[in-house]
Amino acid sequence: MSDKFTAACLQLNSTDVIAENIATVTELARAARGQGADLILTPEVTSIVTKLRPDVIRSTTFSEDEDPAVAAFAALAGELGVWLLIGSIPIRVGETQVANRSFLFDPRGRIVTTYDKIHMFDVDLPNGERYRESRAFAAGCRAVLADLPWGRLGLSVCYDIRFPHLYRSLAKAGADFLTVPAAFTKVTGEAHWHILLRARAIETGCFVFAPAQTGTHVGDGRKTYGHSLIVGPWGEILADAGTDVGFITADIDTALIAQARGQVPALTHDVDYAVPMAAQE
Repeated sequence: MSDKFTAACLQLNSTDVIAENIATVTELARAARGQGADLILTPEVTSIVTKLRPDVIRSTTFSEDEDPAVAAFAALAGELGVWLLIGSIPIRVGETQVANRSFLFDPRGRIVTTYDKIHMFDVDLPNGERYRESRAFAAGCRAVLADLPWGRLGLSVCYDIRFPHLYRSLAKAGADFLTVPAAFTKVTGEAHWHILLRARAIETGCFVFAPAQTGTHVGDGRKTYGHSLIVGPWGEILADAGTDVGFITADIDTALIAQARGQVPALTHDVDYAVPMAAQE
């Protein structure tokens, strides 16, 4: 197993036109590969950003076998000879349901694994923005690990980042790297994005790859935060994309994982403890 590689996170401003988004990803991925990237990652809702309404989501999605973005990105991975993590594509999974699904392609363009976002973004933000993701998407129910040439990859999507037990479980199951493709709102991103990602890296001793959406989106007018990040296992930020469309890269040395975990072996220090019962009225 090789211990060093180069990772790239693409930062997008996806629209409601699938072909446009495929073209942007293709251009940026080719450029990242030209700079030596071995693993390329894209944000949540890479293929399309639309209004978060069940009827709109449903009318713009396809089954996995019929989705043009899935086919295009499989071909792209094969063309470039890279590992390609597509942060998510909305995929029909039944007569009425849609999954927010990550895809990992190998350098031959084959789907290695998929992950359906588990935690739905149902929130009311202080600026008046209101999201009910559970009305448009079906939640996933399983955590996912995949083997890469350099170690094991644990998959997640966006709002999952606020549930640290998921990442601890992935790390204890063998994850060396964690993916957090996102479309964080500008409001929550400014308050929490960097802190959450660094915390998950520190808690697990994993590298964290967090490709993000950025800017105002034509499809629904939402504003996303950007700042795609690559974070080391000691919590250090190795690359930050700011707010422009583009990509970042970082050289990954997997020896740093054992080093961080050896210095603070928190993954092996779990203890059982009692939790008080809630007071009864």
